[in-house]
Amino acid sequence: MSYPIPLPPIPALSAPADAQRWRRAFPGELDQACAARRFTAALLAGCPELDEVLLAVDELVVNALRHTKSGQPGGTFTVEITRWDGAVAICVGDEGGPSEPVVADAAEDAESGRGLRTVSLLAASWGWFGNDRSRTVAALFSAASLRGAA
Repeated sequence: MSYPIPLPPIPALSAPADAQRWRRAFPGELDQACAARRFTAALLAGCPELDEVLLAVDELVVNALRHTKSGQPGGTFTVEITRWDGAVAICVGDEGGPSEPVVADAAEDAESGRGLRTVSLLAASWGWFGNDRSRTVAALFSAASLRGAA
């Protein structure tokens, strides 16, 4: 099984050099969204807004699987967690796709289409970089929104 080229941390995060960082690659299968949540939960035990962070991880992973080559047979995605001074950044790297990640308005009765809107409401900020071959979508949970995090 081949894995995507490791992605560098997002430079705009400005995490200090001593920040804790973890990264793991997952097979591009829908059941791996649960594995990505477990990976994140184990690393961020005690984080006061863990539920919000886990929801954001889930949304970003599911988007990678539904909208990029990561969800195709043999595809993979990567989850990176960075933690420092009470802040947490989550990054999901995928194998790229034909469209750019955007916050969309979903119809009231739509069964999907709210993922990035949810992330944008939960996180202090979010963004992405990359192209149709490799992309990273990140969300930052600031120290202010994570008061009391270890």
